[in-house]
Amino acid sequence: MTLPIYQVDAFAESVFKGNPAAIVPLEDWLDDALMQQIAMENNLSETAYFVKTDSGYHIRWFTPEYEIDLCGHATLASAYVIKNFLEPHVAEIHFTTQKAGVLKAAAKDGMYTLDFPSRLPEACAIPDKLLPSLGIGNAVEVLRSRDYFVVLPNEEAVRNCEPDYTLMKELDTIGVIVTARGHEADVVSRCFYPGAGIPEDPVTGSAHCNIVPYWSEKLGKTKLFCQQLSARGGDLHCELAGDRVLMSGKCALFLQGEITL
Repeated sequence: MTLPIYQVDAFAESVFKGNPAAIVPLEDWLDDALMQQIAMENNLSETAYFVKTDSGYHIRWFTPEYEIDLCGHATLASAYVIKNFLEPHVAEIHFTTQKAGVLKAAAKDGMYTLDFPSRLPEACAIPDKLLPSLGIGNAVEVLRSRDYFVVLPNEEAVRNCEPDYTLMKELDTIGVIVTARGHEADVVSRCFYPGAGIPEDPVTGSAHCNIVPYWSEKLGKTKLFCQQLSARGGDLHCELAGDRVLMSGKCALFLQGEITL
């Protein structure tokens, strides 16, 4: 059996930037264990699989460790593959999911825009190990959604975090987001998911489901230019639209090939 595979750098103007995702279009679902093995073999932060449906596509995402509930960059990359290789005539793609409802991706002039649910983080108790796991002594605010959401005083504090991933794995969330107001960007962030086999994620669309509603409220505006300060870096043009977050970016194809099983 052979399966098509694409590796796409999402939220990137060119290859070697943004966040790489493996995209595997399927005619029918594979066994979950096999999809997990392929994701482990790919060893990228996410491998996305999708199957055509009457209303669009059903999509699922796997880290090297397990299936995840929501992933932005691999959805953006999936939209790129559909638009460029499967259905070039399509302008808006509908994705159904197991846990995140209906997602949309619009394609226009090489730009891809995701329509995702807003997830405003809420107040929470601060675990003893959270701030030490980031190598910091204090924070402006600590909240929680799916991930811990740590607000720092400035961009330099975000850049200077030195995570202890072993300690971070002991927390009771999938990951940790650190964020602050930016200098050139409205908002900057870094995102860590060592428990999912991803020490630092290069660009995290799902995290911006938290980042955008939080900073939109703080800054008093609905349109935000966001930068993720990973080594590869990533730019996201975002907008809060009611209870939805719109995230736009470009994609670059790194490889196209086949998986042989």
